[in-house]
Amino acid sequence: MAKRAAALHILVKTEKQALDILKQLKQGANFQQLAKKFSTCPSKKRGGDLGEFNQGDMAPAFDKAVFRGELLTPIGPVKTKFGFHIIKVLYRNV
Repeated sequence: MAKRAAALHILVKTEKQALDILKQLKQGANFQQLAKKFSTCPSKKRGGDLGEFNQGDMAPAFDKAVFRGELLTPIGPVKTKFGFHIIKVLYRNV
């Protein structure tokens, strides 16, 4: 059975902006509201929701963070060719 996960993310251009967003999240800000406001990914319309995906479907650094990081806790910044991600893993089967 393929390893699958579901996650939200916020994609920004700079590490500084990602760290600022992570700080806001740690202070209790709403992940989906920040995604709608700051993310450069089309998923921002859904509050950063990427839905369910298989291991290996995403960029390697993103994939590693999703399948090894804590659940329901903002992870990041994670750098990929697209920019810097803050990730919230909703669930996974591994």
